[in-house]
Amino acid sequence: MNLAKIGLIGLLTFALAPSLAVASSVHLKGGGRAKPTFTDLGLTLNATGALSGLGNGDVLVTLAAMADPQGQCCNPGGQCQVPGQNPAPVTVTGSEAIPAGAIKNGTTPFDVTTTPPVTPIAGAPDCPNTSWTESIVDMAFTSAVITVEQPVGTTVLTVSCAISPPTSDGTVPAGTVTCVSSS
Repeated sequence: MNLAKIGLIGLLTFALAPSLAVASSVHLKGGGRAKPTFTDLGLTLNATGALSGLGNGDVLVTLAAMADPQGQCCNPGGQCQVPGQNPAPVTVTGSEAIPAGAIKNGTTPFDVTTTPPVTPIAGAPDCPNTSWTESIVDMAFTSAVITVEQPVGTTVLTVSCAISPPTSDGTVPAGTVTCVSSS
């Protein structure tokens, strides 16, 4: 076989082989101190930002947030009061699937919101008795973890954030959020 044919076969093999671009060094866009923006929506937490360093392939962004809930007890007659003790800390999660076609030059924005906690709380443990109804009426978020998978099932970035003091409804001030990223 002559050298030209070998070169042509090699070129065709490369061109026709399925391309597999793998994420390398996935990070939050904006440099080493970049962090997501958080918004406390009452019972849920929203995180937005942009990812860089992605390869070609679908992405899954998952947000897990821990919060101190505020509970309310209502008696069978419908009269409600805030109990002396609030429910134990709660973790809520949410995710956003981003298709490969939404990634441009290795970059894509994300916007993910957790689901609300399960409420009313079964058995009304913080109320006077089990005939009352205990509901979570607000959440004060204390931490959040954003996990990025590409392809789905392979974690390429984890961003762990502490929020201090805990959130109150609205935009979470950037100065109250400290994040550490790992890949």
